[in-house]
Formats: sequence, C-alpha cells, structure tokens
Amino acid sequence: MVRCTYLLSHKASLKLRQARCLDFLRARSQIVNTLRRYTDDRPAIILGIETSCDDTGCGIVDTTGKVLGEAINSQNSIHLKCGGIIPTIANEIHRQNITTVCENALRAAGLRLRDIDAIATTTKPGLLNSLHVGNTFGKYLSRVGNKPYIPIHHMEAHALTVRMVQKVDFPFLVLLISGGHSLLAIADSVDKFYLLGTTTDNAPGEVLDKIARRLKLVNIPEFSHMCGGQAIESAASKATDPKKFELPSFMARRRNCQFSFAGMWSTVNQYIANQEKELQIDANKVIPDAYNLCASLQWSMAKQICSRTQRAMAFIDKKNLIPQEKRTLVISGGVACNDFFAKALEIVCSEMDFRFVRTPRRLCNDNGVMIAWNGAERWRTNAGVIRDRSEIEAVTIEKKVPLGENWTEKVEFANVKCTMVKLNALMTH
Repeated sequence: MVRCTYLLSHKASLKLRQARCLDFLRARSQIVNTLRRYTDDRPAIILGIETSCDDTGCGIVDTTGKVLGEAINSQNSIHLKCGGIIPTIANEIHRQNITTVCENALRAAGLRLRDIDAIATTTKPGLLNSLHVGNTFGKYLSRVGNKPYIPIHHMEAHALTVRMVQKVDFPFLVLLISGGHSLLAIADSVDKFYLLGTTTDNAPGEVLDKIARRLKLVNIPEFSHMCGGQAIESAASKATDPKKFELPSFMARRRNCQFSFAGMWSTVNQYIANQEKELQIDANKVIPDAYNLCASLQWSMAKQICSRTQRAMAFIDKKNLIPQEKRTLVISGGVACNDFFAKALEIVCSEMDFRFVRTPRRLCNDNGVMIAWNGAERWRTNAGVIRDRSEIEAVTIEKKVPLGENWTEKVEFANVKCTMVKLNALMTH
C-alpha cells in the first residue's frame, strides 16, 4: 500500500515537473519570438487560413507582400451539382481537406510550422460550420507551434488584399461585391473602416448564381463547368439584343449608397416563367432569349453598382474625406472578376477623377493568401495580434458582422445630389 502511494505521488510529481518545464519552454519561446520580432531584420511570415464559405484555402505571406506558398481546395464542382452551397456538405469537405491544404502550402513554401511567426484565420463573417473548421484548426496550429493568433474579418481582408500587389495608401474607397456581400466603405487604416452602403437584401453574386440556375445554363456544355456569375457574363457576351428586356432602375432615386438586387431577381424570374409557358419549354431546355436576358440583367446590375459608387464618391467629395491625390476606388470580391462591371466602374472613375484599381482576379475570390496578408498588415501595426494562450482559446466565430462603423445614415442625411455618369458606351464594346 505504501509503495503504491509512493508511485502515485512520484507520478504526480513527475507530471508537475513536466508541466512546469513545458510552461518554461513556452515562455522562453515567446520571449525569443518577441525579441526576434524587434531585432531581426527579416520579414515576419504569416500563415493564413480561409474557410468562410466553400473553399478551403491556406496562404503563406511575409510582411513585404511576398507570397511564399499557397494551396486551395475548391468545392465549386460539387456545389454546382447540388444547385447551390449546402452548409453541411461544405463543412464536411473542409474537415476532410484542411490538414492537407495547409501541409501543401507549407510544402510549396519550403517551410515548417516552426518557421511561421503567426497564424491568421478567418473568424467572421461566414457560414458558422465552415468558420468553425478553420478557427479550430488555426488555434490548433497556434497551440502546437506556440504562435500568436490573428482573427481576421473576411471583408477587411478582401478590402486590403490589393495593397499586397499595388501601392494604395489610406484612406481609399472600396467596393466589395461577391456572392455574400455588396458594400461600399472607406478604408481608413488596417482596422478602421466606415461603411457607406450595403445590400438591403440579396448580394449580386447570389442573384447571378440563382438566375444562372433558373436559366439552366449548366445544361449548355460551354457553361457546365462555370459558376453562375461566370456563366451569366459569358452568355451576355453572345447577346444579339442586350437591351431587349427592360429591367427597372432599382434604387436610382434613393440618395444613399444602399444596394438592392432582389427586384432584379424576381423580375428576371418572371420573364423566364413567361417564356417557358408561352413557348412550352421542356424542363431541361434553355429559353431562346437566355443570352439577351443575361445581357439585360448584367446591364441593369452594372447601372445600380455604378450609381451607388458614384454617390459614395460625391459624398466623399462633399465631406472632403479623402485628399485629392489619394482618391482611389478599389474593387474586390468574386463579382469583381466580371469585366463588364469593371469597365463600367472605370468610366465612372474617369468622370469622377478617381484612380481605378481592381484586385488581381486570382485574389478576388476567397483564398488563404488574402487572410495571410491581412494578418501581415495587422502584425506590422500590432492590431489584433493575440499572444496570450487563454485569449487565443477564447476566440469565437460570428456569422454576421458589419464592416467597420456604420455611416449609412450619415450618407442619407447628406442628401447628396449628382448627375449620373452615362454608361451607354459600354453597349458598343
């Protein structure tokens, strides 16, 4: 009995010594990392994890903007077959692939976890189950590697990605258009934004995807591998009469920067239903006017995006919010890949004397590089970098989070008047 008690006591003592030793090693590692941060001239290296929706991404970037390695697992083909993103399926695919994706990114960079200075992870906004996978894995890497943790706001990352590849100084106007968002904001610093307008209902990418499905564009071999937005843009380029369908000028008379695309969705749906009924279209066939309808939708959407953006520019001018030499419009998000929208916005920028900057296509869609870069920007300014282990473990995810301080009422109250820039030249291209 005495020997048994001694053994138990010895084991407990051993565990205590091991725990103290581990605490000492972690503390020493933190001190070394902190000293290295302030004394080492080499750029810090940030590993970023993105799982806010349906793509599992990992990027490794240093604080100079150099991309060291990246990897991504796209779920696009799977969700195309499902007719849209199924959150439970997205969650399971993230779980299955996140380890491999991060290992591939490290391998591409020729690095190990010990070479990384901090882990940055999307924690808001997005699909909760998807965010949970990334946050859990990110905190795991932070824990086993004893690395600082940087929670990232997905939309802030989109807004600042362009600064990795081009010189864009604060403050600047940013337009984010994607499958989940449509917003205009002033980016004042790495962690300070002023929201001028956002969508009151459906995001543009969501509407494009749903209309592409309703038109059954996936049944046309040429578009079968494309997401909805790509299919709509490609189909619109083949239109013979791009203005055949008249869609109302939604939000045109509202003196604010808010977006609304639900009306377009319902109007286009009605056109499709009418043609299917009149022409007795088979369930798997596409209506004859599909290409013209896509062009009309794209034209109507472009007009709204441009009118809202122009009003934001007019508000900025009226309030002298951005110096003349820094007046820049940055566009990002998946829908920013649309060339028709980009050309329309270029016309507006030219008329309003704003520099036009589009985030590179490969970085417009969700990816790990943009998260790593946002982490790098925060590392350089020490904004939101968490080093305390208990604080890291307490980091949570959020489904819906606004971007920055809400100025939408300020814009409305300003009652800015402006003559809208004509976009007719677009239709001759």
